[in-house]
Amino acid sequence: MSISDLDQQWLARAVDLAEQALETGNDPYGSVLVAGDGTEVFADHNRTADGDDTRHPEFAIARWAVENLTPEGRSKAVVYTSGEHCPMCAAAHGWVGLGRIVYAASAEQIAGWRTELGRPVAPVAPIPARDVLPDIVIDGPDGELTERVKGLFAASPR
Repeated sequence: MSISDLDQQWLARAVDLAEQALETGNDPYGSVLVAGDGTEVFADHNRTADGDDTRHPEFAIARWAVENLTPEGRSKAVVYTSGEHCPMCAAAHGWVGLGRIVYAASAEQIAGWRTELGRPVAPVAPIPARDVLPDIVIDGPDGELTERVKGLFAASPR
């Protein structure tokens, strides 16, 4: 698959959430869960400012989905996210049986920006989500939104 105009609209929503995360002192990541019928069912942003670096929106989506959607509903849902899933979030995505992932910026791009900006390297390797989830359709990065995400990382203090 490729990233459609509709996908870009959902990705823009995820990037808006990443901006909201940054405004609340969190790392700039945001994600949206869209059900198979095309409706937004859950959205969140990073909540790591309290020191718990596991509070990623993709992980929150996995938890919410397993409690609120049937297995079939999870498999038809799409996760739109500002940044590619880290290995922890990719594993959670796979374990709960969520469907397609669409991301604006890749883990490799984000790691490169952090290095360019002199920020600490993440304690987890930027393993591509495709390597963790070989049977899930994954699309990204999105060339139109990548620069916006880069700008959020440039504005982030950590």
